[in-house]
Amino acid sequence: MKSEFDPRHIRRAFSRSAASYDAAAVLQHEVEKRLLESLDYLGERAPGVVLDVGSGPGHAAAAMRKRWPKAQVVALDLSLPMLAQAGKRAGWWKPFARVCADARALPLAEASVDVIFSNLCLQWMDDLPAVFAGFRRALKPGGLLLCSTFGPETLQELREAFADADDAPHVSRFTPIAQFGDALLMSGFRDPVLDRDRFTLTYPDLPALMRELRAMGATNALQSRRHSLTGRRRFERAADAYEPMRGADGKLPSTWEVIYAHAWAPEPGAPIRQGGEEIASVPLSRIPIRRKGD
Repeated sequence: MKSEFDPRHIRRAFSRSAASYDAAAVLQHEVEKRLLESLDYLGERAPGVVLDVGSGPGHAAAAMRKRWPKAQVVALDLSLPMLAQAGKRAGWWKPFARVCADARALPLAEASVDVIFSNLCLQWMDDLPAVFAGFRRALKPGGLLLCSTFGPETLQELREAFADADDAPHVSRFTPIAQFGDALLMSGFRDPVLDRDRFTLTYPDLPALMRELRAMGATNALQSRRHSLTGRRRFERAADAYEPMRGADGKLPSTWEVIYAHAWAPEPGAPIRQGGEEIASVPLSRIPIRRKGD
């Protein structure tokens, strides 16, 4: 099945943004901070091997290396320039390994990792059950998965504005929280808990929003995107459609819905749902969902 996303475009976009990412990715850093707090679920348990999937410039990997000085921490990212930025945080006093690889095919031995941490990487994956199955394979029994992704309300204003100007998609379709939880269950993870936050960022105009998206590599990576440049007239129509959304502060709003999840790897031999057959069935109603920011 053809992927909804263009992985080469994703790699190029994040490689180009490696130097500018930190300054632009204020929201990403805030989400990362909140996700790191969830490591407390481990209690006093000190992991031996920790994997940061989609590590970007390595802030989380460095934080986890500081938290667990004796652990082997691995930063994994699709972009070599991002890993070069991460190398600046992997100093000789608290080094961590860096691996350039695709999250959809982890180059790790089965049951070799205690913790998988993944902050705002999974929105680029269109087969979440397969990705989570790979995470489950790499985790040791009882290992912890901590991850975050964007929900469907993300950039809804931008999506609506461009829909008035162009038939081509300009914003990705993000996975709803229930579907995200279902993917975890399909992959055999135990006791998943999902949270949700909603953030609103503001911008003076549409070009300012687009510049920030490019600076953090969050460009349109859909295979179905328009492969030519967005013309001036289309952009102006989108900007005009965005104008009525200005808030009382005179700024254009941009909504970002963030989904957080943590779940545990099962014991060896635990069943998994395959080929549409529910070998292990757990209803979605059993997944606790705490909705923040409503």
